[in-house]
Amino acid sequence: MRRWFNDIYYSFPVQLFILHFRKYQVLLIFWLMLGSIIDSELMKGFGADALFFVPEYMGNVNALSAGLVGVAMGVFFMSWNITTFILHTKRFKFLAAASKPFLKYCINNAMLPALFLLFYLFRSFQFNLNKELMTVGEHIMMVGGFTLGFILSLSFSFAFFFSADRRILKSMAPVIANREHFRSNYNPHDNPQQDSFGMKVGYYLSVRLSVRKARNVSHYSENFLDVIFKRHHFAAIKGILFAFIFLIVAGFFLDVKFFQAPAAVSITIFCALMVSVIGALTYFLQSWSVLFVIVLFIVLNALYKNEIFDPRNKAYGVNYNNKKESPAYNKETLQQLCRPAIIEADKANMATVLENWKKKQASAKPVIVFINVSGGGLRSAGFVMNMLQQLDSATNGQLMRQTFLITGASGGMLSASYFRELYLKKLKGQKINLQNPKYLSDITQDLLNPVFSSLVSRDMFSPAQKFSVGPYRYIKDRGYAFEEKLNENTGGILNKQLNDYAADEKAANIPLMIFSSVITRDGRKMMACNQPLSFMMKPAAFEKDTTASPDAVDFAALFKKQDPTNIRLLTALRMNATFPYVLPNVWLPSEPVIETMDAGVRDNFGQETALRFIDNFKEWLEKNTSGVVVLQIRDRLKDNWQYPLETGSVTDVLVKPATMLQHNWYKLQDYFQNDQYSYLKDDSSFAMRRLTFMYVPFSEDSRASLSFHLTAAEKKDVLASFKTEYNQGTLIELLQALKEQ
Repeated sequence: MRRWFNDIYYSFPVQLFILHFRKYQVLLIFWLMLGSIIDSELMKGFGADALFFVPEYMGNVNALSAGLVGVAMGVFFMSWNITTFILHTKRFKFLAAASKPFLKYCINNAMLPALFLLFYLFRSFQFNLNKELMTVGEHIMMVGGFTLGFILSLSFSFAFFFSADRRILKSMAPVIANREHFRSNYNPHDNPQQDSFGMKVGYYLSVRLSVRKARNVSHYSENFLDVIFKRHHFAAIKGILFAFIFLIVAGFFLDVKFFQAPAAVSITIFCALMVSVIGALTYFLQSWSVLFVIVLFIVLNALYKNEIFDPRNKAYGVNYNNKKESPAYNKETLQQLCRPAIIEADKANMATVLENWKKKQASAKPVIVFINVSGGGLRSAGFVMNMLQQLDSATNGQLMRQTFLITGASGGMLSASYFRELYLKKLKGQKINLQNPKYLSDITQDLLNPVFSSLVSRDMFSPAQKFSVGPYRYIKDRGYAFEEKLNENTGGILNKQLNDYAADEKAANIPLMIFSSVITRDGRKMMACNQPLSFMMKPAAFEKDTTASPDAVDFAALFKKQDPTNIRLLTALRMNATFPYVLPNVWLPSEPVIETMDAGVRDNFGQETALRFIDNFKEWLEKNTSGVVVLQIRDRLKDNWQYPLETGSVTDVLVKPATMLQHNWYKLQDYFQNDQYSYLKDDSSFAMRRLTFMYVPFSEDSRASLSFHLTAAEKKDVLASFKTEYNQGTLIELLQALKEQ
């Protein structure tokens, strides 16, 4: 029994498996990363798991797209085998005397890949049937495509190495045949093997999976084994270069649909390449590899500081060329932008827009509506679009006519902008049915796939391509990929500049929109709008206090010499919806440079912005309206008892102080904004009410992820939320409020 146990323990597969955990553990990080994504743990909130189970290629999820993921998975497995083969073969010297050593190494190294593959197939079955609502037949087609792609990838790889084996054997045969030359150059007595480096192996699995005893190669010299291994290593390195070239080529041709591989493909090949790069650094630089990485970081940092290497994303449409006219970003500049005289002029301009809105109403003192839409990726986009369509139908178009301002964040603003553009086209005579379910389907199409593909293929390996917006040039990156995909999903109708809406907003043909983002430097709100907004830069109570520092910035005023309203609407939406890491922060041409990110950091529900606007025009609203309705459409419940931060382990105790703020961020916004609404309502002499439509998931487990990808089950759950008892009650209240005028 003991001998049987020893034979198993000292078998090649077991020794290899153990070795991976003893040496070069950093390579296991990529298995852990992919495994965590597949297990719906890592980046779960971003919907990264769906990228692997329902990959999209050429706009379709089918066996072909799954097959491409299978090919990429095969590349990752081979990269793992190649890299560890290079790093570990000197520990298993019997391979030098074996035929097809790389194939035998892969067979015996299959324990970890096989466990991973089985786990992937199991999770794929769970995900596709439970979340994507696929039939068993559809899932079998996906698995079949994946399997075929996986087999093709391995077959191509092994064919390459079989030919390499033949070339190596052909080149070594004359050396071995010439005994005099062999003895003089590879005499084991002159260059004995260093046995301390090797590992004990008793048995290994052959090509036919039979158990074979490892051959004793002690009669070969160390340098002879080195020659054989290095020739195999050279063949392996050529395989690594192929993956690197693939990512560069894919990045340069990413605008061509054929080259827009599923994001899971790019992510997996990136992991394969990183395994190879780390292995190469370790193999060639040995103990110098850490120092090399440090020096590389210092060099890249120096290039970045001197703007020789600049990966930062820009606001498309804005002028970055006139650097000498870049505005100063400081307290004095912002205070100058909201001087009392400027605030008075801007409020007079906005009063004109309000009067234009009033002229279009059916009564002398109408109810005015302010719509707030929450952030929350496609979860919010789907809920908001469905609500706007349902409310437009229920009010016979009255809601949009009586809405003056729309504010919000992220996914909610994507849908609100899309719906407003459709509404405008209908006003101008186009035959558009605003309740057409096609528009809801359009806005909830995947946006995550091109972002991840660009992040890996273009941002990291091909950051040299440019495109134009008017006279200005910009680098293509994942921000550009996001905008192009959003533009494609919505039929190209959002491909406009911000100032294309100026005339219709001024005439109050359509609701005004303020596109907010947050300045990372100090947390101030950046507001982009066609109308001047100096009165929004600080609370109304401080508008005449010249010492009060603004907590918000009028984008058009600060960057008046940078063609600010030429910014693309798609870019304004992206700035408003910048998921951390998923999308790049946008840097703006001020001195010093400032960056902006997602509006949800400051005002995820759009309510803070709307309430400040109302506060600035209380007198006008009292004289000209019969009341104010703040209509909030949000993707999360407002009682804030869901998803508490709990302490369930020692780890939770350690990280809780750091994660408490992030976990409760939106709840804190709710608490603050409830106070803000209460104070404003008590201080106003006109009728004011807040009505809220909420996404109410069927169960906590079925809640849609905060992501730019929705599964079929999540879409179904989001749409069904309109019919909940709470939302139907709010609908009755809204219809009643619109009648009271």
